[in-house]
Amino acid sequence: MSLTPTQFAAHLDATNLRLDSTDSDLCALCDEAAESRFAAVCVYPSSVTLCSSILYNSDTAVGTVIGFPHGRTSLECKRAEVLRAAHDGANEVDIVLNYAAIRAGEKSLAAEEALDLCQTARQSNLLTKIIVETCYLNQQQKLEALQICEAAEAEFIKTSTGFGCAGARLEDVQLFNAHRSANIKIKASGGIKELDVALSLITAGAQRLGVSAADALLHSFERSLER
Repeated sequence: MSLTPTQFAAHLDATNLRLDSTDSDLCALCDEAAESRFAAVCVYPSSVTLCSSILYNSDTAVGTVIGFPHGRTSLECKRAEVLRAAHDGANEVDIVLNYAAIRAGEKSLAAEEALDLCQTARQSNLLTKIIVETCYLNQQQKLEALQICEAAEAEFIKTSTGFGCAGARLEDVQLFNAHRSANIKIKASGGIKELDVALSLITAGAQRLGVSAADALLHSFERSLER
């Protein structure tokens, strides 16, 4: 796969979900994202207003997380988070699926919640990504999660929160890519730090990568073109 730096940057969601992040860190993140034209920044809900005020006139979207990182808050709480994110200026929401329900054999419960939240998000013109936390699911459960995301008409299925026992894995992206419909896209996230890993995930079918060092990864990509 041959990508230009601009095309590579457009695959990246520049993420800061550190527990010790400051407003200064977030301002720097947004400045880098706007300059490099990353697809989005991904921040905590309380930081959406700040980031949207910086990025409102840029090509970079503002994304936030819903029900993060466990996915076990009530549907009502998640719905309120989605609506608040839209009010504060978000463009995208990364919703943690109630994957515990899938593990417990209650697929319909997870599916009903995902459908409700995606409908709520669409009514507010928010792009939806559903985080399924693949490290806690077996292969059949991963495919069930994919079916849930497709039925809810989410724009993306996302592999991980980055807070689970493992992050993005090539085999999960390959699995989703082999079984997905033509419409849903894949976001790989969690522990993506090396350029070769990032490129292998893109080659496998990931259209977005959630990364905590997007600027460094882009510079690494640019240097690789000079060799």
